[in-house]
Amino acid sequence: MMKLYDLIAANPQLVYVDGVTGRHFRVSDFKHTLDLEPQRGMAFLYIDNSIDAIEVLLNFLDSPYTIALLSPKLNITYKQQLEQLYRPCYIYDPSRTAVEGFEAAARLFRNTAQAGYSIHPDLRVLLSTSGTTGSPKFVKLSEHNLVQNALSIIDYLPIAHNDVSPLTLPVFYSYGLSVFTTNSIAGGQVVCTSRDVVQKEFWEDFNRYGYTSITGVPYVYEMLQRIGFCKKEYASLRYMTQAGGRLSPVLARTFGEYMAARGKQFYIMYGQTEATARMAYLPPEVLLSKAGSIGIPIKNGRFDISPDTRELVYTGPNVFGGYATGPAGLQTFDHNSVLHTGDMAEKDAEGYYYITGRMKRFVKLFGTRVNLDEVEAILKNALNGATVACIGMEDKYLLVQHLGTLDGSATKQLLSEKLQLHVSAFRIQQVDEILLTPNGKVDYTAMQQMGLEEKV
Repeated sequence: MMKLYDLIAANPQLVYVDGVTGRHFRVSDFKHTLDLEPQRGMAFLYIDNSIDAIEVLLNFLDSPYTIALLSPKLNITYKQQLEQLYRPCYIYDPSRTAVEGFEAAARLFRNTAQAGYSIHPDLRVLLSTSGTTGSPKFVKLSEHNLVQNALSIIDYLPIAHNDVSPLTLPVFYSYGLSVFTTNSIAGGQVVCTSRDVVQKEFWEDFNRYGYTSITGVPYVYEMLQRIGFCKKEYASLRYMTQAGGRLSPVLARTFGEYMAARGKQFYIMYGQTEATARMAYLPPEVLLSKAGSIGIPIKNGRFDISPDTRELVYTGPNVFGGYATGPAGLQTFDHNSVLHTGDMAEKDAEGYYYITGRMKRFVKLFGTRVNLDEVEAILKNALNGATVACIGMEDKYLLVQHLGTLDGSATKQLLSEKLQLHVSAFRIQQVDEILLTPNGKVDYTAMQQMGLEEKV
């Protein structure tokens, strides 16, 4: 099996472009710019989507090092705690001028002491399970995981050598990493940028470079709806992709119809970090008749539904090698191809899968077990794809946060009728912003921790 770096380097059309300055380099001409010691070890990369960060990433992908990809916005205390625990050989973090116990080496900080532990030879990349709290828990991925998942995604996405693809999702996030790997292997220009769809600069870049694709989590599509995306034309755009959570069927149809009417494609996908990135996709030609579905398994993947719990179980070569919560966890790699997703699902007569909720996203309200994902789906459908987020205070109430205007009384009545609970079980709160993780997903943990019951 070829290494990920070798597959990327074998793409003669690939050019990385700095979205701001236009500076670029061809990977076929790529010269290693870092003088890395040729040894096994750990590297912490606090990586953004800048062209400098991508250059550093390429250096490490073509090295023996195991790479931990982390958010550069992590609190400095969390960074230091992680570094003290794992004692990496190298740190890449442009936000700091010095790191205690490390010496500056080009754009890196190099550890002056030996780590003192071994790393399993199959362990290639570590992705954090938390984008904000600096949890030491990492998902362990192999070269095989990364390559197999990238090739499975390339098998169904219409990536072409003349594409111009922006890296709008963080590369330290599994979805963003898969956009990077697939477009690097099979695409053309990859524009290194951290701009998002609500910034006018993003659309200036869109026209300047002629973006051929847009990728986003559900929140991105809710924002696109709010800014009137479907009222305009985008000549260069060929396809759009969505993952990172359930998109409301209303918005799935809205964007599906918009793209289909113009002979373009909208792909809804399903995945988890523990599966490297993708497990399923919904073919665009059935999107309008299967809105709400996650689709069918990717190439070389398979789904089963547990008869007892209705949990969706995935089998494939992209399933991770377990978790690491400290150096001891880096010494093993579990070659288990089965992943218990934690999602409950059902399958229709044509073999398409539907997620019905998270096994852990439940709250008990006055004796009734309520699926919070289901509540969000009810509201988003009833409110034409509005941006809402729900958390539950056990045996107290269910809190709905929303952007923009909303008729609170009517919303409570709707939920009361749907869930067969008294209106007093619901609280509605308008907010200026929904709390998000760096990956763009709703940060339910932060919502709970804020003690929102006192602010409602």
